[in-house]
Amino acid sequence: MERVKVVIQATDPITYVGLSSYLQQRPEVVVVEQRDQADVQVLSTERVGPEALTRLRNSAADGGLPTVLMTGELGEAPLLTLVECHVVAILPKNSVTGDQLVDCIVAAAAGNGVMPRDVLGTLLRRIKVLQQEVLAPNGLSASGLEPREVDVLRLIAEGWGTEEIAKELAYSERTVKNVIFNMTSRLHLRNRAHAVAYALRAGVI
Repeated sequence: MERVKVVIQATDPITYVGLSSYLQQRPEVVVVEQRDQADVQVLSTERVGPEALTRLRNSAADGGLPTVLMTGELGEAPLLTLVECHVVAILPKNSVTGDQLVDCIVAAAAGNGVMPRDVLGTLLRRIKVLQQEVLAPNGLSASGLEPREVDVLRLIAEGWGTEEIAKELAYSERTVKNVIFNMTSRLHLRNRAHAVAYALRAGVI
């Protein structure tokens, strides 16, 4: 198995040295110094406060790495912000074992996530509130697609052309073309096939 390249950030130097020393001994990972060399980032902090959030936002602005967050206190941390900053695993800093940390790093590199049950439950509740109070009133879903965009994409996926879609949905052909153009422009999709693939990955068609 190829070793996972991991970069370490910590809000105190002692933790940084300890993590580096431990992970350098593990055959599953290799510690690197620069984010652009890494597959995964580990951030260790006592609490998710302004300093930790700034580090995460800076990392996300640089392109973002899957991040394993070790924290002593999650508190009222903005979970949706953590997700936006590519945090895919949250571990209790004071009780996590070395094996658990390495397992999370390997999982993050493979595109998987690890969240404590209580954190996952809170995150799902906040996503539900976001859907109900922000997205739904504006005709959007968590996928970023409007209901009529989903209707159009579902028919495109069935192989229907613009004229057929217009008749089926009681739109003009111009409206169908505008729906597709606005959607692909807003979501930076290249063409109809890319839009269908996006909707399939989002699980809306």
